[in-house]
Amino acid sequence: MPAQRIPGIYHRVEQGQTLWQISRMYNADLERIVNTNHISESAHIDKGQLIFIPDVQKPIFTKRYVYGEDFIWPLQGRAVAIFGQTFNNMVNKGINIQPAKSPDVIASRSGKVVFCADDFGSFGKTVIIDHGGGLSTVYARNSMLLVRVGDNVQKGTLIAKAGWAGKDKLVYLHFEIRKGSIPQNPYHYLP
Repeated sequence: MPAQRIPGIYHRVEQGQTLWQISRMYNADLERIVNTNHISESAHIDKGQLIFIPDVQKPIFTKRYVYGEDFIWPLQGRAVAIFGQTFNNMVNKGINIQPAKSPDVIASRSGKVVFCADDFGSFGKTVIIDHGGGLSTVYARNSMLLVRVGDNVQKGTLIAKAGWAGKDKLVYLHFEIRKGSIPQNPYHYLP
């Protein structure tokens, strides 16, 4: 729990809410909410959980107001490495998702394709989508790219097929959400 000297209010998490949605409701800094509430890099929030929102007195939107568009999972599967975890001797700056059945990778949010590469070092075939507002998503380790630089894509559009890269033959998608050039914890944005 945060120190009582910090002004703010508590928010009770509703079904399906993400920390990113909550931060937008209060026009509050996401990282400040995470740090004030001592939320670890791998923590999920649960329905009914109380989250302290520092330095605000009330939401700027009603609960039902939706500002912009939320993120969705880019691939159906299970996370084999999470944000901040050491994976293959590197600190993971996203999440690695192994496909459950289909290797179909979809756009996590609507935006414009600003980068495509068939061989982007250890990332292999990579797509980056700009979502505006300083947010972008990275989809790496694909076997096939289905979009080109300049394409405008809608959330849920098929953009690639998950695959592998380099010597690591394990099939998974490396997915990042970035604010500017700084990787963010995708769990704070995904439902």
